[in-house]
Amino acid sequence: METRREVERLAGVYREYARTGAPRTRWSLDNAGNRAIAAERRARIRTLLAARGMPPLGACDILDVGCGTGDVLAELVSLGARPARCHGVDLRPDAIDVARSRHAAIRFEPGNAESLPVGDACVDLVLAFTVFTSILDATMAERVAAEMTRVLRPRGAVLWYDFRYDNPANPHVRGVGRRRIARLFPGLTPHLESLTVLPPLARRLGKATPWAYPLLARVSPLRTHYLGLLRRAH
Repeated sequence: METRREVERLAGVYREYARTGAPRTRWSLDNAGNRAIAAERRARIRTLLAARGMPPLGACDILDVGCGTGDVLAELVSLGARPARCHGVDLRPDAIDVARSRHAAIRFEPGNAESLPVGDACVDLVLAFTVFTSILDATMAERVAAEMTRVLRPRGAVLWYDFRYDNPANPHVRGVGRRRIARLFPGLTPHLESLTVLPPLARRLGKATPWAYPLLARVSPLRTHYLGLLRRAH
């Protein structure tokens, strides 16, 4: 019953997001700061996967949990992933419809991540991009994390990207720190780093973005997100 209420809450939040269009406008790549955020993340993902000894993306079966409109999977395809080996799942059928129309070569389907439509130990890389900050119910979060762990192959990993601070302007999300990540994934070894300049600040940099963003990115408290691998040993 508790998780059903959480699913209903999440559905309502995303309906409101869709009605207002606020997240889409806020994260538009027309903004130089958003482009800098995306470019930094893409570069760090490439470096992270190589540094941690992951197989090439083209050799990985990849599952994006909470895939939204599929743009993160498309980003990994640009880094070498094979569309036929990418699979996205999202709670929102409307988001899945958009994902299918944008990225026809990738498989997408609606579903609740508490019960993933994937067999045991058959995925090399599970994506968790801004998923757990949106799940406020602890039981649901634990079930989703357990499902992500279940589907991982030996030496597979969760690729994590989510913000580490609470957002006082958004009561529908909650920051996720290192300790909570460790509690959610007790069987995985985390390798995390902070990145992403505070987005409201990055978006205001304008023409100064090319030189100001790298400088601000050196200031640890301004880096609002964790990026990392949560690695399965066996």
